[in-house]
Amino acid sequence: MKTILCYGDSITWGSDAETGGRHALEDRWPNVLQAALGPDVMVIAEGLRGRTTAFDEHLADCDRNGARILPTILYTHAPLDLVIFMLGSNDMKPAIAGSALAAMQGMRRLISLVQVNALRDGTSEPPAVLVVAPPALCETADPEFSAMFAGGVEQSQMLASFYADLADEQGCGFFDAGSVAKTTPIDGVHLDAKNTRAIGRGLEPVVRLMLGL
Repeated sequence: MKTILCYGDSITWGSDAETGGRHALEDRWPNVLQAALGPDVMVIAEGLRGRTTAFDEHLADCDRNGARILPTILYTHAPLDLVIFMLGSNDMKPAIAGSALAAMQGMRRLISLVQVNALRDGTSEPPAVLVVAPPALCETADPEFSAMFAGGVEQSQMLASFYADLADEQGCGFFDAGSVAKTTPIDGVHLDAKNTRAIGRGLEPVVRLMLGL
């Protein structure tokens, strides 16, 4: 049995921009990936709305700093064979970090935490890491989201390039979710059900290759 941890934000959680709620279980990309990989793999969905790579969100009711929470999550679900990171969209908020470079630096920190903490569960080596660049933000007529992510469209378009270089530097896998999915102009950040499912399907061959399935 192979175990995969999907560590992400509202896209992994399954936020539905149209309703403000959550996509159906079968539409969330970790569950689509689970269905595609079959019963010999367990996919754990660890998504939190607003989660950043490694930055604080002081207006939140919970801890959205992905780097601070990650070690606890790694120990909770150990041993793991693969950790999939899809974070960075919330880093685009000017009040958080506001740049693709900052998101890349935060992602580097997350990778290092996997390499250090995962060794303490008795396994011989840490799990593999797959860095996923989320789909770029798009323009929206929603005034709150537009202001919240001011400048984010341009910055988010650079994430895939930064993440690809980082993955190569760190010996990780890489996938550009923007190659198969697009954000919705309803809020400029989230995905409709069709595009959310597309990420799960797009990841299947990459995950199979990394895990030797």
